[in-house]
Amino acid sequence: MRIVHTIAELRQALAGSTHTTFVPTMGNLHEGHLSLVRLAKEHGGPVVASIFVNRLQFAPHEDFDTYPRTLERDCELLRSVGCNLVFAPSEAELYPEPQVYTVQPPAALAGILEGEFRPGFFTGVCTVVLKLFHCVQPRVAVFGKKDYQQLLVVRRMVQQLALPIEIVAGETARADDGLALSSRNGYLSETERAEAVQLSMTLKEVQLRLRRGERDLAAVESAAMDHLRQRGWQPDYVSVRRRTDLLPPTPEQLAGGEPLVVLAAARLGRTRLIDNLEL
Repeated sequence: MRIVHTIAELRQALAGSTHTTFVPTMGNLHEGHLSLVRLAKEHGGPVVASIFVNRLQFAPHEDFDTYPRTLERDCELLRSVGCNLVFAPSEAELYPEPQVYTVQPPAALAGILEGEFRPGFFTGVCTVVLKLFHCVQPRVAVFGKKDYQQLLVVRRMVQQLALPIEIVAGETARADDGLALSSRNGYLSETERAEAVQLSMTLKEVQLRLRRGERDLAAVESAAMDHLRQRGWQPDYVSVRRRTDLLPPTPEQLAGGEPLVVLAAARLGRTRLIDNLEL
């Protein structure tokens, strides 16, 4: 496995490759990331993983400065699952001057849910992903379903800009108790970690209530948020949406079997966790 830090080295290493598969990450890797690399390997060609903590997607009050940087460990993990190339640029390499050209995703998709609580987040995501796409020039890029809205935003960007890239979705990796794996799980205390599984359990309860035939989504969502509050969480949202565009389903769609997903974001102590479950 080769590790490169500049765009010039990256392009030299990939010269002549016509079917590169790409897994973008912010490092501090866990089994969820490694499962995406394994999925990438199924699509042939060299597998490139990037490691870059992207300042553009962090608000001033968020954890950019304290986000764990674990490059040496990350590279060992990537090597262990057969990654071919790691692109780990510095901030000065990827943003040699202020990034004033940005990608503005549509508010209808990027201004809801995560976009409502993290304004500008998806502008930062789309800008860095598009820039990484231009650097790597992959034929396939793999994103996890754990960041469900991000997956849809990136997929829509690729469609709208006619990029010759297939976006492949990897299933959410979970701990044995059901907690979605996340780099931010490392912020949790031992007590918080034991409690954190309640987020996925809350999503399963929403799923169960809908399967029982309940159709008052507002009541189901409100009950889920109240449950989390009673356990000491600070929920931002628990919301049932259409899988296609993350808009609320109409009563007719709800009754007619429209593919749905329930998404949640909540703060436990100082750690904000997200999760989702396709219904």
